[in-house]
Amino acid sequence: MEQRLSELLVQTVLLSLKVSVLATVFNFLPGILLGWLLARKQFRGKTIVDTTVNIPLVLPPIVTGYLLLISLGPGTITGRFLEQLGLPVAFTWRAAVLASAVVSLPLLIRAARGAFEQIDPALEDAARMLRAPEWAVFVQITLSMAFPGIAAGILLTFARAFGEFGATIVFASNIPGKTQTIPLAIFTLINQPGGERYAMVLVGIAVVISYISIFVNEWLLRRQSKWKR
Repeated sequence: MEQRLSELLVQTVLLSLKVSVLATVFNFLPGILLGWLLARKQFRGKTIVDTTVNIPLVLPPIVTGYLLLISLGPGTITGRFLEQLGLPVAFTWRAAVLASAVVSLPLLIRAARGAFEQIDPALEDAARMLRAPEWAVFVQITLSMAFPGIAAGILLTFARAFGEFGATIVFASNIPGKTQTIPLAIFTLINQPGGERYAMVLVGIAVVISYISIFVNEWLLRRQSKWKR
C-alpha cells in the first residue's frame, strides 16, 4: 500500500508538470499575439475581445470546466468527432491541459499587453524609416524589448496552470494516474484516513514550485522596469 501511494505521488507530480508545461506552450502564441493586438491596435469590437479573453479570470473555474464539458464532452458533436479521430478530450489528460490553458491564458495576455504598451512606438517608427521590414521591426525591436515582461507572464501562466483545480475536476475528472494533478490529489488525500502526510508532501512540492515561479516572475518584471529606465 505504501509503495503504491508513493508511485501515485510520483505519477501525480509528473502529470502536473506535463499538464502545466503543455498548457503554457499551448498559450504561448495566442497569448503573445492577443497581447500585441490589444496593446497596439484600435478596432471595432475591441472592448468585446478584451472582455472575452479576460472572462476566465473572474468566471468560477467550475463554470469554465462545465462549459468545456458541454462543448467537447463525449455527447457533443465535437467530442464524438474527436473520438473518431482517436483524440478524445474529456476525462483524459488532454482535458486537464485544455482546462489549465483556458484559465491561465488571460494572465499571459495581460502580461504581454503590458510589456508591449511599455515600448515607445517611436523606436519602431525609426526602424521603419530605415526601411526595416515589418517582421524585423516586430522580432528585433518590439518582441525583443517586451521579452522580459512576456517571460514573466509565461511563468505566471505556468504557475496558474499548475494550481488549477475547479475546471480540471469537472472537465478531466479525478482519475489517479491519468488526470489527477497535484491539487486534485491533495483534495483526495485530505479526505482519506491517514492521507494527510502524503498530502503534505504534495503541498510542499506545490509551494516550492509556485514560489520559484513567482520569484523569477518578479525578477523579470524588475529587469524590464530597469531596462525601460
